Amino acid sequence: MMLPPLGMLRAFEAAARLASFSRAGDELHVTHAAISHQIRLLEEWFGRPLFVREKRGVRLAPEAENLAAVLTSALERIAAETELLRLNAKAQVSVACIPSIATRWLIPALGEFLHRHPEVDVKVVYAMAEQQLRQTGCDVLITLGADKSEGTRSDRLFSRINRPVASPRYLERKGALTSPQAIASADLLHDETTSRWRDWLARAGQEAAQTLRGPVFQDFNLLATAVIAGHGVALCPVEVFRREIDNGDLVILSNIATLEDESYFLITKVTRSKSAASFSDWFAAVVHT
Repeated sequence: MMLPPLGMLRAFEAAARLASFSRAGDELHVTHAAISHQIRLLEEWFGRPLFVREKRGVRLAPEAENLAAVLTSALERIAAETELLRLNAKAQVSVACIPSIATRWLIPALGEFLHRHPEVDVKVVYAMAEQQLRQTGCDVLITLGADKSEGTRSDRLFSRINRPVASPRYLERKGALTSPQAIASADLLHDETTSRWRDWLARAGQEAAQTLRGPVFQDFNLLATAVIAGHGVALCPVEVFRREIDNGDLVILSNIATLEDESYFLITKVTRSKSAASFSDWFAAVVHT
Protein backbone atom coordinates (compact mmCIF):
# COMPACT_ATOMS: atom_id res chain seq x y z
CA MET A 1 0.00 0.00 0.00
CA MET A 2 1.55 3.27 -1.15
CA LEU A 3 0.75 6.16 1.20
CA PRO A 4 2.29 9.59 1.82
CA PRO A 5 3.97 10.11 5.22
CA LEU A 6 1.45 10.60 8.05
CA GLY A 7 2.98 13.96 9.03
CA MET A 8 2.14 15.38 5.61
CA LEU A 9 -1.41 14.05 5.80
CA ARG A 10 -1.97 15.48 9.28
CA ALA A 11 -0.73 18.90 8.16
CA PHE A 12 -2.95 18.76 5.07
CA GLU A 13 -6.05 17.68 7.03
CA ALA A 14 -5.65 20.44 9.63
CA ALA A 15 -5.00 23.12 7.00
CA ALA A 16 -7.99 21.97 4.94
CA ARG A 17 -10.33 21.86 7.93
CA LEU A 18 -9.22 25.23 9.30
CA ALA A 19 -8.65 26.91 5.91
CA SER A 20 -5.43 28.34 7.28
CA PHE A 21 -1.80 27.26 7.46
CA SER A 22 -1.29 29.45 10.54
CA ARG A 23 -4.20 27.99 12.49
CA ALA A 24 -3.16 24.49 11.45
CA GLY A 25 0.28 25.22 12.86
CA ASP A 26 -1.24 26.43 16.13
CA GLU A 27 -3.31 23.26 16.44
CA LEU A 28 -0.38 20.95 15.70
CA HIS A 29 2.07 23.07 17.73
CA VAL A 30 4.36 23.82 14.80
CA THR A 31 5.10 26.95 12.80
CA HIS A 32 3.26 28.27 9.76
CA ALA A 33 6.42 27.56 7.76
CA ALA A 34 6.47 23.92 8.88
CA ILE A 35 2.87 23.42 7.72
CA SER A 36 3.62 25.13 4.41
CA HIS A 37 6.66 22.89 3.92
CA GLN A 38 4.66 19.71 4.61
CA ILE A 39 1.95 20.82 2.17
CA ARG A 40 4.52 21.51 -0.56
CA LEU A 41 6.03 18.04 -0.07
CA LEU A 42 2.58 16.46 -0.26
CA GLU A 43 1.75 18.41 -3.42
CA GLU A 44 5.00 17.11 -4.95
CA TRP A 45 4.01 13.59 -3.93
CA PHE A 46 0.64 13.93 -5.67
CA GLY A 47 2.03 15.95 -8.56
CA ARG A 48 -0.67 18.61 -8.28
CA PRO A 49 -1.62 21.60 -6.09
CA LEU A 50 -3.91 20.87 -3.16
CA PHE A 51 -4.65 24.47 -2.16
CA VAL A 52 -5.38 27.69 -4.00
CA ARG A 53 -3.14 30.42 -2.57
CA GLU A 54 -4.89 33.78 -2.23
CA LYS A 55 -3.92 37.16 -0.80
CA ARG A 56 -5.97 36.63 2.35
CA GLY A 57 -5.17 32.98 2.90
CA VAL A 58 -5.72 29.61 1.27
CA ARG A 59 -8.67 27.52 0.18
CA LEU A 60 -8.84 23.86 -0.63
CA ALA A 61 -8.59 22.92 -4.30
CA PRO A 62 -11.85 21.26 -5.47
CA GLU A 63 -10.10 18.05 -6.49
CA ALA A 64 -8.68 17.69 -2.95
CA GLU A 65 -11.99 18.02 -1.08
CA ASN A 66 -12.76 14.29 -0.96
CA LEU A 67 -9.29 13.49 0.38
CA ALA A 68 -9.70 16.11 3.14
CA ALA A 69 -13.09 14.71 4.19
CA VAL A 70 -11.80 11.13 4.26
CA LEU A 71 -8.74 12.12 6.30
CA THR A 72 -10.80 14.07 8.86
CA SER A 73 -13.11 11.11 9.38
CA ALA A 74 -10.24 8.63 9.54
CA LEU A 75 -8.17 10.66 12.00
CA GLU A 76 -11.16 11.17 14.28
CA ARG A 77 -11.80 7.40 14.30
CA ILE A 78 -8.13 6.69 14.96
CA ALA A 79 -8.10 9.23 17.82
CA ALA A 80 -11.26 7.76 19.34
CA GLU A 81 -10.01 4.18 19.16
CA THR A 82 -6.59 5.17 20.48
CA GLU A 83 -8.21 6.94 23.43
CA LEU A 84 -10.45 3.97 24.20
CA LEU A 85 -7.53 1.57 24.09
CA ARG A 86 -5.47 3.82 26.35
CA LEU A 87 -8.26 4.26 28.85
CA ASN A 88 -9.13 0.58 28.86
CA ALA A 89 -5.70 -0.09 30.31
CA LYS A 90 -6.62 2.02 33.35
CA ALA A 91 -9.68 4.22 33.68
CA GLN A 92 -8.78 7.88 33.97
CA VAL A 93 -10.23 11.27 33.16
CA SER A 94 -8.41 14.56 32.66
CA VAL A 95 -10.34 17.73 33.46
CA ALA A 96 -9.42 21.28 32.46
CA CYS A 97 -11.39 23.79 34.53
CA ILE A 98 -11.31 27.57 34.88
CA PRO A 99 -10.20 28.67 38.39
CA SER A 100 -13.51 30.24 39.50
CA ILE A 101 -15.43 26.99 38.97
CA ALA A 102 -12.57 24.77 40.15
CA THR A 103 -12.19 26.45 43.53
CA ARG A 104 -15.90 26.98 44.25
CA TRP A 105 -17.49 23.83 42.85
CA LEU A 106 -15.16 21.17 41.46
CA ILE A 107 -12.50 20.77 44.15
CA PRO A 108 -14.88 20.91 47.16
CA ALA A 109 -17.05 18.15 45.65
CA LEU A 110 -14.35 16.02 44.02
CA GLY A 111 -13.99 13.65 46.96
CA GLU A 112 -17.54 12.42 46.36
CA PHE A 113 -16.70 11.41 42.78
CA LEU A 114 -13.49 9.66 43.87
CA HIS A 115 -15.45 7.76 46.53
CA ARG A 116 -18.09 6.67 43.99
CA HIS A 117 -15.54 5.78 41.31
CA PRO A 118 -12.36 4.46 42.97
CA GLU A 119 -11.43 2.81 39.66
CA VAL A 120 -10.99 6.22 37.95
CA ASP A 121 -7.87 8.36 38.25
CA VAL A 122 -8.65 12.08 37.93
CA LYS A 123 -6.26 14.77 36.75
CA VAL A 124 -7.33 18.42 37.13
CA VAL A 125 -5.59 21.32 35.38
CA TYR A 126 -6.46 24.99 34.95
CA ALA A 127 -8.18 26.12 31.75
CA MET A 128 -8.55 29.57 30.26
CA ALA A 129 -11.90 31.23 29.63
CA GLU A 130 -13.44 30.42 26.24
CA GLN A 131 -10.76 27.80 25.53
CA GLN A 132 -11.66 24.93 23.21
CA LEU A 133 -11.51 21.28 24.25
CA ARG A 134 -9.05 20.46 21.47
CA GLN A 135 -6.60 23.04 22.83
CA THR A 136 -6.50 21.52 26.31
CA GLY A 137 -5.70 17.91 25.39
CA CYS A 138 -8.13 16.86 28.16
CA ASP A 139 -11.22 14.67 28.24
CA VAL A 140 -13.41 17.28 29.91
CA LEU A 141 -13.34 21.07 29.75
CA ILE A 142 -15.26 23.37 32.12
CA THR A 143 -15.07 26.93 30.90
CA LEU A 144 -16.85 30.09 29.85
CA GLY A 145 -18.68 29.72 26.54
CA ALA A 146 -19.68 26.74 24.43
CA ASP A 147 -17.28 24.88 22.14
CA LYS A 148 -18.88 24.65 18.71
CA SER A 149 -16.10 22.55 17.20
CA GLU A 150 -17.15 19.48 15.26
CA GLY A 151 -17.26 16.33 17.37
CA THR A 152 -17.82 18.10 20.70
CA ARG A 153 -20.85 18.53 22.95
CA SER A 154 -21.41 21.46 25.29
CA ASP A 155 -23.67 21.11 28.34
CA ARG A 156 -24.66 24.32 30.12
CA LEU A 157 -23.78 24.51 33.81
CA PHE A 158 -24.31 28.07 35.03
CA SER A 159 -25.54 31.39 33.72
CA ARG A 160 -22.91 34.13 33.82
CA ILE A 161 -25.47 36.79 34.77
CA ASN A 162 -23.62 39.37 36.89
CA ARG A 163 -25.09 41.42 39.73
CA PRO A 164 -23.43 43.62 42.37
CA VAL A 165 -22.69 41.84 45.64
CA ALA A 166 -21.07 42.74 48.95
CA SER A 167 -20.39 41.07 52.27
CA PRO A 168 -22.56 41.76 55.34
CA ARG A 169 -19.55 43.21 57.19
CA TYR A 170 -19.08 45.79 54.42
CA LEU A 171 -22.78 46.69 54.50
CA GLU A 172 -22.59 47.14 58.27
CA ARG A 173 -20.03 49.90 57.70
CA LYS A 174 -21.54 51.49 54.57
CA GLY A 175 -25.27 50.99 54.95
CA ALA A 176 -27.77 48.99 52.91
CA LEU A 177 -26.75 50.29 49.42
CA THR A 178 -30.26 49.74 48.07
CA SER A 179 -30.14 52.18 45.15
CA PRO A 180 -27.95 52.41 42.02
CA GLN A 181 -26.74 55.80 43.25
CA ALA A 182 -25.56 54.32 46.54
CA ILE A 183 -23.85 51.42 44.78
CA ALA A 184 -22.11 53.81 42.36
CA SER A 185 -20.63 55.72 45.30
CA ALA A 186 -19.42 52.58 47.10
CA ASP A 187 -15.93 51.05 46.99
CA LEU A 188 -15.99 49.25 43.65
CA LEU A 189 -13.82 46.18 43.09
CA HIS A 190 -12.81 45.39 39.51
CA ASP A 191 -12.10 42.14 37.64
CA GLU A 192 -9.16 42.74 35.23
CA THR A 193 -10.55 46.08 33.94
CA THR A 194 -13.09 48.73 34.94
CA SER A 195 -15.20 48.04 31.84
CA ARG A 196 -17.69 45.72 33.53
CA TRP A 197 -18.60 48.28 36.15
CA ARG A 198 -18.95 50.90 33.41
CA ASP A 199 -21.41 48.62 31.62
CA TRP A 200 -23.40 48.06 34.80
CA LEU A 201 -23.50 51.75 35.72
CA ALA A 202 -24.71 52.63 32.23
CA ARG A 203 -27.47 50.04 32.49
CA ALA A 204 -28.41 51.41 35.92
CA GLY A 205 -28.64 54.94 34.53
CA GLN A 206 -25.60 56.15 36.43
CA GLU A 207 -22.92 58.29 34.84
CA ALA A 208 -19.50 56.78 35.48
CA ALA A 209 -16.54 58.98 36.32
CA GLN A 210 -13.91 59.25 33.62
CA THR A 211 -11.58 57.25 35.85
CA LEU A 212 -13.27 54.65 38.06
CA ARG A 213 -11.48 54.17 41.35
CA GLY A 214 -10.97 50.95 43.25
CA PRO A 215 -8.53 48.03 43.09
CA VAL A 216 -8.29 45.95 39.90
CA PHE A 217 -7.67 42.22 40.36
CA GLN A 218 -6.06 40.21 37.58
CA ASP A 219 -7.52 36.92 38.82
CA PHE A 220 -11.22 36.49 39.58
CA ASN A 221 -10.50 34.39 42.66
CA LEU A 222 -8.58 37.34 44.12
CA LEU A 223 -11.61 39.56 43.48
CA ALA A 224 -13.88 36.99 45.15
CA THR A 225 -11.63 36.86 48.21
CA ALA A 226 -11.62 40.65 48.42
CA VAL A 227 -15.41 41.04 48.25
CA ILE A 228 -16.04 38.27 50.81
CA ALA A 229 -13.46 39.89 53.09
CA GLY A 230 -15.50 43.10 53.02
CA HIS A 231 -13.32 45.37 50.89
CA GLY A 232 -16.13 46.65 48.67
CA VAL A 233 -18.74 45.82 46.04
CA ALA A 234 -18.03 43.47 43.12
CA LEU A 235 -19.89 42.28 40.05
CA CYS A 236 -20.13 38.51 40.36
CA PRO A 237 -21.85 35.68 38.48
CA VAL A 238 -24.54 34.99 41.06
CA GLU A 239 -25.14 31.38 40.02
CA VAL A 240 -21.46 30.54 40.51
CA PHE A 241 -21.62 32.21 43.95
CA ARG A 242 -24.93 30.57 44.85
CA ARG A 243 -23.49 28.89 47.94
CA GLU A 244 -21.87 32.05 49.31
CA ILE A 245 -25.14 33.92 48.78
CA ASP A 246 -27.25 31.16 50.35
CA ASN A 247 -24.85 31.00 53.32
CA GLY A 248 -25.08 34.76 53.87
CA ASP A 249 -21.42 35.43 53.04
CA LEU A 250 -22.52 37.68 50.16
CA VAL A 251 -25.62 39.81 49.61
CA ILE A 252 -27.07 40.71 46.20
CA LEU A 253 -27.55 44.48 46.13
CA SER A 254 -29.56 44.96 42.92
CA ASN A 255 -31.54 43.06 40.30
CA ILE A 256 -29.92 45.15 37.57
CA ALA A 257 -27.62 42.74 35.74
CA THR A 258 -25.18 42.32 32.89
CA LEU A 259 -23.94 39.36 30.82
CA GLU A 260 -27.37 37.69 30.89
CA ASP A 261 -26.71 35.91 27.58
CA GLU A 262 -23.43 34.24 28.60
CA SER A 263 -22.97 30.89 30.36
CA TYR A 264 -20.44 28.39 31.66
CA PHE A 265 -20.34 24.97 29.97
CA LEU A 266 -19.01 21.46 30.47
CA ILE A 267 -17.51 20.27 27.19
CA THR A 268 -16.59 16.76 26.09
CA LYS A 269 -16.15 14.83 22.88
CA VAL A 270 -19.30 13.35 21.40
CA THR A 271 -17.49 9.99 21.48
CA ARG A 272 -16.43 10.43 25.09
CA SER A 273 -15.05 7.60 27.20
CA LYS A 274 -17.04 5.88 29.93
CA SER A 275 -15.02 7.62 32.65
CA ALA A 276 -15.48 11.04 31.01
CA ALA A 277 -19.23 10.40 30.76
CA SER A 278 -19.39 9.34 34.43
CA PHE A 279 -17.52 12.44 35.55
CA SER A 280 -19.61 14.76 33.36
CA ASP A 281 -22.92 13.34 34.56
CA TRP A 282 -21.78 13.53 38.18
CA PHE A 283 -20.60 17.15 37.98
CA ALA A 284 -23.73 18.28 36.16
CA ALA A 285 -25.77 16.75 39.00
CA VAL A 286 -23.60 18.55 41.59
CA VAL A 287 -24.14 22.02 40.14
CA HIS A 288 -27.83 21.52 39.34
CA THR A 289 -28.76 20.23 42.79
